[in-house]
Amino acid sequence: MQGSANLNIMIKAARIAGRSLVKDFREVENLQVSMKGAGDFVSKADIAAEAILKEELMGARKTYGWVGEESDPIEGEDPTRRWIVDPLDGTTNFLHGMPHWAVSIALEHKGEIVSAVVYDPAKDEMFIAEKGEGAFMNDQRLRVSARGKMIESVFATGVPFGGGKYLPATLKDLANLMPQCAGVRRWGAAALDLAYVAAGRYEGYWERGLNIWDIAGGVLLVKEAGGFIEPIREGQNLLEDGHMIAANPDIFPAFAKTIRNTDP
Repeated sequence: MQGSANLNIMIKAARIAGRSLVKDFREVENLQVSMKGAGDFVSKADIAAEAILKEELMGARKTYGWVGEESDPIEGEDPTRRWIVDPLDGTTNFLHGMPHWAVSIALEHKGEIVSAVVYDPAKDEMFIAEKGEGAFMNDQRLRVSARGKMIESVFATGVPFGGGKYLPATLKDLANLMPQCAGVRRWGAAALDLAYVAAGRYEGYWERGLNIWDIAGGVLLVKEAGGFIEPIREGQNLLEDGHMIAANPDIFPAFAKTIRNTDP
């Protein structure tokens, strides 16, 4: 894929931040004996990665706005464009030494995501997309899965932890969905869940209560790979409310009906 100048800036930034995180990831295993020590270490790794991304992205496009997980938002001189960044999606996986986490970068223009990068440094998988140009992983064109039967389909979600407010609804979703499908995965990294839908690894994904930086990059990947992605309830704002259903076109109607029948 011959990307735009902005996309190339995003790819470069993701790789630099990814190298920093991989170096820190190698140290995590040695810290797991101390929950506090490991947690503090990962927090510093997260913040350091965001600082790298901010320097690279804002340095290249000084007038753009900024929304990041670990820092205050910045209102840019150009009110139509902003970076939306999660420096470490899958922090809990990182903390426990599990190699399933990502750097997520999206560029929003006039309220719409126009460029996206989700980079998995541990596997060196770079998922990219631009509006109208398709989605790719390491130069391979991505298409959503072609499976058309629910019983053959694997889905992904996030199960709220620590008594989160959406736990009861999610448990009802699982009770309704599991008898109809081949399995559900909970891998703890929303950006990668959406990238995996785009790559045809999952047939669909749903979750409630996500932050904009968790999903902004993945939303465009799914769309550009030919998938459908909608809010769970009519009238919700996909990015701002963070309640979503994504799937390939053949599965989407039955899958969405199952999830929406649960939603209050």
